Order: sequence, then structure tokens, then C-alpha cells
Amino acid sequence: MTKLKTHKGAAKRFKLSATGKVMTPKVGRYHFRAKRAKRNKYLADKSLVMNPALSKHVVKALPYGLD
Repeated sequence: MTKLKTHKGAAKRFKLSATGKVMTPKVGRYHFRAKRAKRNKYLADKSLVMNPALSKHVVKALPYGLD
């Protein structure tokens, strides 16, 4: 059986946690960033756990996880 291919667009956007949860960055991280408060900029750099219903599609696109 041939190897499965990783979807490179998904690999750049999503990360898998050690427990298998799909982590995604928050939206709106860069536009008008200079105007924001320091706390809001700090919180925008954190990642969120993706909805489990949607994360099934991401896991299929990343058959071997991310190293």
C-alpha cells in the first residue's frame, strides 16, 4: 500500500497536541495589531482547541500527525 500524503495547507495551519486534540490559531492576529492593548496582542497569539466535529476533517488531512 502506498503512503498517504499530508495536506500541506492543513499542516501549516493546524497543530496536534500530545493528546491528539487539534489546535488552531485565533483569527485576526495581524491586522491593526499596533492599535491593540498589550493584553489583547498576547491573548491573540494563543491557540484554541478546535471543535471536535470539525477536527475530524483535519485529522484526515494529516494522516501521520505533525512532527
